[in-house]
Amino acid sequence: MIKLLFFGRLGDIAKNAPASVDAATPAEIRDLLAAEFPALGRELHEPQVLVSVNQMIVSWNHPLADGSEVAFLPPVTGG
Repeated sequence: MIKLLFFGRLGDIAKNAPASVDAATPAEIRDLLAAEFPALGRELHEPQVLVSVNQMIVSWNHPLADGSEVAFLPPVTGG
């Protein structure tokens, strides 16, 4: 199983999303979530959303191992 974390506004949108899934890549997770949670899927498909695996920013096609932690990171602004 892959543990899922959602940060920022994604956490609010993902409040009913599962805490873990079985998937081979973050892109597969994104597609699985989009099928069941369309609003979350739209947000995850935004080009500025980053994905990390085990606390390292990776590509959406990064291979996942059982027990990995995947975090979805929205853009951050500040001043």
